[in-house]
Amino acid sequence: MQVKFFVFFLFIFISIPFFCVAQKNEKKLFPIFFENGKLNYTPDSLGNKIIDFSFCGYTNQNNNIPYVPPIIVIPPIKGDMTAVLQNAINYVSTLNSSQKIDNTNFKGAIQLQKGVYHISKGLLINTNGIVIRGAGINETIIETNAIDRLPVFYIKGNNENMMYENIKIADAYFPIGSTQLKLEKQIFSPFDKITITRLATKKWINHLGCNEFGGGLSALGWKENDVNTTWHRTIKSVKDNTIEIYAPLADALDSNFGAAIISKSSLQPIEFCAIENLSIVSSFDKTNSKDEDHAWDAIRLENARNCWVRRTQIKHIAGSAVFVNKNSKNITVEDVKYVSPISEIGGGRRNAFATEGEFTLFQRCYADSAIHAFSVGHSTAGPNAFVQCEATNALGFSGAVSSWATGTLFDLVNVEGNAIRFGYRGQDANGAGWSAANSVLWNCSAALIENKKTPTANNFAFGSWAQFEGNGFWAESNNTITPRSLFYVQLEQRLQKKINNNLIPFDGEASSSPSVEVAAKLTKAALQPKMTLSNWIDELIKKDPIKLAPAKRTITSIDYFAADRATDVKLLNVPTLQVNKKGWLTFGNKIIIGNTQDIQWWSGGLSPKEKAQSKLHLTRYVPNQIGNGLTDDLTTIVDSLRQRKYIGIAHHYGLWYDRRRDDHQRVKRMDGDVWPPFYELPFARSGKEIAWDGLSKYDLTKYNKFYWSRLQQFANLADLNNLLLLNHHYFQHNIIEAGAHYADFPWRTANNINNTGFNEPVNYAGDKRIFYGEQFYDITNKNRNELHKKYIFQNLNNFKHNKNVIHYISEEYTGATHFVKFWLDNIALWEKENKLQVIIALSVTKDVQDSILAIKKYADMIDIIEIKYWHYEADGNLYAPKGGQNLAPRQHARLLKPKKTSDQQVYRAVYEYKTKYPTKAVVYRGDNYLAYSHAAFMAGGSLVPNIKKEYEEDLEQISNFSPIHKIDKMEWELSDGLKSSTGYNYKDGIYWKIYTK
Repeated sequence: MQVKFFVFFLFIFISIPFFCVAQKNEKKLFPIFFENGKLNYTPDSLGNKIIDFSFCGYTNQNNNIPYVPPIIVIPPIKGDMTAVLQNAINYVSTLNSSQKIDNTNFKGAIQLQKGVYHISKGLLINTNGIVIRGAGINETIIETNAIDRLPVFYIKGNNENMMYENIKIADAYFPIGSTQLKLEKQIFSPFDKITITRLATKKWINHLGCNEFGGGLSALGWKENDVNTTWHRTIKSVKDNTIEIYAPLADALDSNFGAAIISKSSLQPIEFCAIENLSIVSSFDKTNSKDEDHAWDAIRLENARNCWVRRTQIKHIAGSAVFVNKNSKNITVEDVKYVSPISEIGGGRRNAFATEGEFTLFQRCYADSAIHAFSVGHSTAGPNAFVQCEATNALGFSGAVSSWATGTLFDLVNVEGNAIRFGYRGQDANGAGWSAANSVLWNCSAALIENKKTPTANNFAFGSWAQFEGNGFWAESNNTITPRSLFYVQLEQRLQKKINNNLIPFDGEASSSPSVEVAAKLTKAALQPKMTLSNWIDELIKKDPIKLAPAKRTITSIDYFAADRATDVKLLNVPTLQVNKKGWLTFGNKIIIGNTQDIQWWSGGLSPKEKAQSKLHLTRYVPNQIGNGLTDDLTTIVDSLRQRKYIGIAHHYGLWYDRRRDDHQRVKRMDGDVWPPFYELPFARSGKEIAWDGLSKYDLTKYNKFYWSRLQQFANLADLNNLLLLNHHYFQHNIIEAGAHYADFPWRTANNINNTGFNEPVNYAGDKRIFYGEQFYDITNKNRNELHKKYIFQNLNNFKHNKNVIHYISEEYTGATHFVKFWLDNIALWEKENKLQVIIALSVTKDVQDSILAIKKYADMIDIIEIKYWHYEADGNLYAPKGGQNLAPRQHARLLKPKKTSDQQVYRAVYEYKTKYPTKAVVYRGDNYLAYSHAAFMAGGSLVPNIKKEYEEDLEQISNFSPIHKIDKMEWELSDGLKSSTGYNYKDGIYWKIYTK
């Protein structure tokens, strides 16, 4: 036994040197390393490897950006050139794609000359093959005074959502960097366009720890399918149940977390469009350094492929220089400058160069005073690359700004004075959680670099200069790694040819012990200013200018392209809103039938589920995004209303601007990193001091141009389409009930520069509730009196030329009579000054309603009486909370516990007012109003949501009828009282039409 132990220890003793030598000589391989002039990749134990980013950019870098010959030359013309430029784009859109360059089709370029082109609206390109070219980055200036917040140039393709069969991916584990996928079923062919989607399952979300972000609350946690990642790829080859794609995915597909799916793509992108060789400048209020009533975004690409933006300077924009939306692919943005932005320092602003697409290449892009200078957004699929980009005077970090962006390369990116972050954001940005995966930093510098290892993935930093944070992979920190640019070495290796990378020359000797000759050379070089990226962009443009060439047509007149006057013609032929002699609300001679759409009061998010569940809101705004739950497209809203047979929209301002307040906290925010969707409010920010939400305080004497222009645009569409805008001047919800409703309210003393005189600190009852209704409606305060008057005038001025706007005092109004009188007095004053009359609806508590109507001068002003905050219960008792008791409608309901109404009692309520005020329209919006349409209609009620189709055929004839009530029987009749007319009866629960001879 002792001999055995001796032999064993002798073996160990002899072996130790060999083990040590082996360990000492073993070379640790980086995930990627450069050896013998070649990049080499080291997969991890699962086969994952750093992806090839060289596919990013125009045509996957297979072609250089071409010169596209001009079709039209447009010189600068005095005046607003919006129509000229848009009609030129529309004209070129009709041409055939006759110019074939590198096997791609272009219609041609619109060439602008040296000078300033003034525009008042954004320009839309929605057809393939159109290039807008200027005479030089500082020679051609597009100057915009637009306030609609649409991009100055909007390159937009179609996104037809056709449904195709979803096929599950059969691989148990598909590693990062691979291009071959095994499917459960084969239905594809080579060159098919496909989408590959990794579904965000509950198991995966829980594994990442993103189901909640502290406080024991899950409201901001990721929900199933909130953070799906979808890649768009093309099939290269098909063999049995395996497909090969042209470019790798930027994330692993692990069946342990649920199956990934693949489908044919229905996307119809716009291709081969460009903006180049010009400057875009936004006008702004020079007295307000934080003004936001001007252009937000310069260039947006949506559902676009193989497009570019180059040699462009963006100045005074509030939002992005270039934003690439989801479903966009292979976009190159190069030699672009973003300078002198004008905006609040807050969320959703100054995102200079941003993408949510794939294969985007930002190279040689410069941003000054940006917040997120270079960024990737929510579930951005990747790969995307930022190559030799620089941010000076950075006001926020660059990197991954939202949830789970995969495959981002920062290559030679310098962020001066701020951070680059690939990490974990927790509840920031509405619950961003883990922000980046499988992303690479290469020779980057910043004040701080955050590089964290994410669950199921990793992030990598090679050659970083910064303070460091995170447990991701680090190599050569505080050093410069070879090769200088990862992107260009990958590109050269893939294409097997030398590439002119146009990187800033990098000369010099980093040795601590240079020779005398080298020291002398470097001393001489130190006398010259260091080349900045901004200057280097200028150098490159100067060395290789884009040539200007003659075109077949030169536009010399602003009227060269006929402007579309169809809108004006339509407006003349559309019947307008009126209350007729019988007290019916009509368009022309036809009674208006249909429900009105309420808006979303508060809450929201940008996840697919939240967007799908959102109601519309006319003045909601999400930077760079249009659609349901985002910035609603107004024409889409109109189409939706007409399709659903809705008659209009009841609008009021939102409960609060910033989605952080959705937590119903009353705390002052520590910064202005506000979260979209933004429910824009009627008043402009002052640019001065700091409000409770971290942005500047409001000026209640100035108005948010975006807010009012959006309402006016919808009102214009309503006039053209027989629709209504029910414009509520106020929204009582802010001043009664939950204290959080008041925290960010513009009228709160802490939130404006106008000395509104409300108590600070706020008297929150029980540190939770707010009872400021009485103070808000107090018109004895001179300051508030004047502010209310000016604001009421603004509501009327904004719709001075519209026909189909109905004015209401407020949503949820349970205030006292005196404020309603004040409101009507100011309307009367405005009408007298403007020699115009507006349509006014009285929608208040019953006691206030009756007291107003008892005074002739006020009764004469009222066009519509709306029954909303009271009703007769089924047993005939009256439920009618009183006004001025400082309780909201639902607080009254909790106290008084109203019972349901009935057909007979709805008829009674409407008929009483119809009898007393026969020339006024009466609208029932009380208890369960949708169920009582016919009862309200038979009593002479207007704006009923629906009636029998038989009645709809005779709405013009019925507009001459009045209700006739037979008291002793539950029998209702609409008739003009003449024996020869048609009557409409209700008896014994049946509605019917009678003909009398």
